[in-house]
Amino acid sequence: MKNNNKILFYGYGNPGRQDDALGISFVEEMEKWVKAQKLENIDFDTNYQLNIEDAEEISNYDLVIFADASLEPIAGFDFTEVQPSDAQVEFTMHAVSVSFVVDLCNKIYNKAPKAYLVHIKGYEWELDFDKGLSKQAEENLQEALEFMKGKLEKI
Repeated sequence: MKNNNKILFYGYGNPGRQDDALGISFVEEMEKWVKAQKLENIDFDTNYQLNIEDAEEISNYDLVIFADASLEPIAGFDFTEVQPSDAQVEFTMHAVSVSFVVDLCNKIYNKAPKAYLVHIKGYEWELDFDKGLSKQAEENLQEALEFMKGKLEKI
């Protein structure tokens, strides 16, 4: 990979709620792979949820790949381009969306990095720090990782 673009992988979710940790697990596994491949210009970050402050962080990148667990009826995982949107946000700011963060970045910093969302299908959401990912979610995670590795090799 010969790429001068600055890339950020940003995963979010609650690692104490079984499959809700899929976004964070995805980023942790990608970081191991990227380091083993000695790829450059790629950074990693994780959090429990997206925040409005993330608009500043993503303003420093050309490409941002967000990763999260999904409750939606998808097959394994989805990889979609994020379109900026100034959709309403809940009063608590607990439900900031990826498209809102990208839109905010554009409005405040006059930058809109190309952004994608990897949504990985989850099944178990019980609050239990010891259980980890469900078997099905782990399989979906592996599929998403292989897909992303293939994408990075082509950049």
